[in-house]
Amino acid sequence: MNEESLRCSTEMLQAALELEERGRAFYDRARQSCRNPECREIFTALMKEEILHQSRIRKIYDDLTRDRCWSRDREEPGEVRERLETLFRLWRPQGKKDINPEATDLEAVDTGLALEEASISFYEASRQRAEDPLEAAFLDRMIQEERGHLKALKDIRYYLTDPQGWFMEKEKAGLDGA
Repeated sequence: MNEESLRCSTEMLQAALELEERGRAFYDRARQSCRNPECREIFTALMKEEILHQSRIRKIYDDLTRDRCWSRDREEPGEVRERLETLFRLWRPQGKKDINPEATDLEAVDTGLALEEASISFYEASRQRAEDPLEAAFLDRMIQEERGHLKALKDIRYYLTDPQGWFMEKEKAGLDGA
């Protein structure tokens, strides 16, 4: 790996660490202040995901600066897929079809959506510049995971703003006579 590629990759990883730390800190604050238990569960799970991202990025950064080449991500794709699926199954509201979400809970979800969209944009832009196949694979995985986080937040937002519609869609409720 040449010096310029090494510099670009390490700078990208440092920026990714900062991005993930902002996400972790936000989700930690949000889970502590959130009144809705479903939101709190999602924020807690997302905070843990951001911690895992930071750990992965630090390991890759350390390997890259020591060995001067990209190392294979040690986390198996199945582990990531399982975590994302768990995130979507994490909560199942118990028949609460008539809720009044706190404005601050919705604001926190909206802020989380903006954070995840910014993360996706960052990783997609970095992916465009990736030269090493292992770097590209790492960025593809990060994009996939951030999209999973975005999907979970969109789902909780839908639940908070239209619980009856959410239950109809998620429980595949049909209309009588249809």
